[in-house]
Amino acid sequence: MAANRIGIMDIRQIIQLKIKQCSNRKIADLTGIHRNSVNAYVQLIKAADISYEQLSDYSDEELLELFPIARTTDKVRYERLSENFEYYRKELKKTGCTKLTLWEEYRNRYADGYGRSQFNEHLNRWLKRVEGSGKLSHIAGDKLFVDYTGKKLSYVDKLSGEIIEVEVFVGILPCSGYTFVEATSSQKLPDFIGSMNRCLNFFGGVPKAIVPDNLKSAVTKASKYQATINKTFKDFALHYDCVVNPARAVKPQDKALVENAVKIVYNRIFYPLNKMTFFSLYDLNQELAKMLTQYNDYLLSHLKISRRQQFLDFEKATLAELPGENYELRFFRQATVQNMGYIFISEDKNYYSVPHRLIGKKVQVSYNSQSVDIQHNRQRVATHKRSFTAGKYNTVEEHLSSRHKFYSKWSPDFFEKLATPLGASVKEYVRVLIESKKYPEEAYKQSLGIINLTHSYEKKRINTACKYALEMSRYGYHIIKRILENKMDLVEKIPSGSTEDPSQNQITPHQNIRGAEAFS
Repeated sequence: MAANRIGIMDIRQIIQLKIKQCSNRKIADLTGIHRNSVNAYVQLIKAADISYEQLSDYSDEELLELFPIARTTDKVRYERLSENFEYYRKELKKTGCTKLTLWEEYRNRYADGYGRSQFNEHLNRWLKRVEGSGKLSHIAGDKLFVDYTGKKLSYVDKLSGEIIEVEVFVGILPCSGYTFVEATSSQKLPDFIGSMNRCLNFFGGVPKAIVPDNLKSAVTKASKYQATINKTFKDFALHYDCVVNPARAVKPQDKALVENAVKIVYNRIFYPLNKMTFFSLYDLNQELAKMLTQYNDYLLSHLKISRRQQFLDFEKATLAELPGENYELRFFRQATVQNMGYIFISEDKNYYSVPHRLIGKKVQVSYNSQSVDIQHNRQRVATHKRSFTAGKYNTVEEHLSSRHKFYSKWSPDFFEKLATPLGASVKEYVRVLIESKKYPEEAYKQSLGIINLTHSYEKKRINTACKYALEMSRYGYHIIKRILENKMDLVEKIPSGSTEDPSQNQITPHQNIRGAEAFS
């Protein structure tokens, strides 16, 4: 069977596990990637004659160059075989029937069919699925199961008296039963990744695979066979040199152990805590940590040993070392490059430049607290230091075309210099306008609009309009434009201190206006 193309993060996970000398079958089991896909990519790596250690230092672009061909599964051949599975199962119950005779019958019927080993592999996998998956066994340091409890804990807000419900995260190493529990504000991605960091630090090492239930923060799309992992969580796994292998949908046996652990946590931890009152999440977690210590030290009656002792005796040594630093949360987004050559990050309300040739294109954006990386077609096209200043244009000069480089110079001083030749009032009005706006780019665009009114009006008129407008409490391009359109700048005097908009309330004197004497 040919291999399906997999993502760059999956390729890195294969490389990491091969460095750990895992077999292809073990890698497929840990990652959820089809074994034939693992085999195919390992063969491609061998053909490149590059060590796995060297490949681990390759950039994404360099790795992708090794795997240029996207192959697809031979669906027709497999579907043709699968149509006969039920027939083969019945035949195998008959005296004298073997898988060899069934394969020979199959090849006589389909000359281009599978070879004997692949025929047996597909048939055995199907038979195993139909006849039962069997009892799961757990290997030390192999997997970490994580989930949230269905029930919640709570604390009381000191100021309002409001009862605040919180989520409870549970991580368990299935071989020893050693367990980590903590309360968090939510199940959202930042809280989930924070709990995962603290969980691995609590264990003092990293298992080969993390097995979450189908949490929204962990799994983008659930699947019975190969779920789609949240990119941030997959990036987390790469940082810790492990893989994510979610429990299969509608397969309760995959998560039975962690669910049983949750039930015990309810009895040993939740029940005593429900009799206490806490006034902060911190206080709740402090008490929870004490209860957790008792829980892990509790002597298991059937084994006469505690979970902690089992962990220390034979599981802790099997965990991989922690990296030097905790994983820092990285977000992944898709963005469209704007006409000015920037992408916009809504969280910070600021802009980052992209090469102008990509204007109108979709790009992939990933960022943490330190940097912003922008990719197009899996090629990195820009890297910026992350800024938290709202409205800031973060610019690399080379990214902009000649007509866009003008915008990179925008600043209060830049616009005051442009306004100076138009008159002192225009310069002052632009300065006040920029200071009055929450986001600088909004004021920059309006200031440019005022300066460009010179295309339609004399400089003297624009300066007079700005002088009158400075006496108002509101500032903006449209106020100046309406004053000029309604010729309010030509009126001899606008009352000093007036807060009204003359473009709305002043009327130019003309012969049809009657004074007070007309009504006496």
